[in-house]
Amino acid sequence: MTDSVTRRDAFASAAALAVGVAAVATVPTAALADQPNMRNALASLQDAKRWLEQANTGKGGHRAAAISLIDQAISEVKQGIKFAAS
Repeated sequence: MTDSVTRRDAFASAAALAVGVAAVATVPTAALADQPNMRNALASLQDAKRWLEQANTGKGGHRAAAISLIDQAISEVKQGIKFAAS
């Protein structure tokens, strides 16, 4: 597998994860006190953002858009954790 294919796959996965987590984070559910799933999702989003930030530019704005979506998803997950804790 080439480096460009690996990066493309990572980029696509990160973008899909960001959109999916943002959607899930806005659905009201009964939350556990420690919220392991939300915390795991948050850690995964933060990892995905780091990978995207390390990727080279020249993606037609899609890398930057994915980073922005991940930032939004991170915010939603943090708000969900805070809401469930209150």
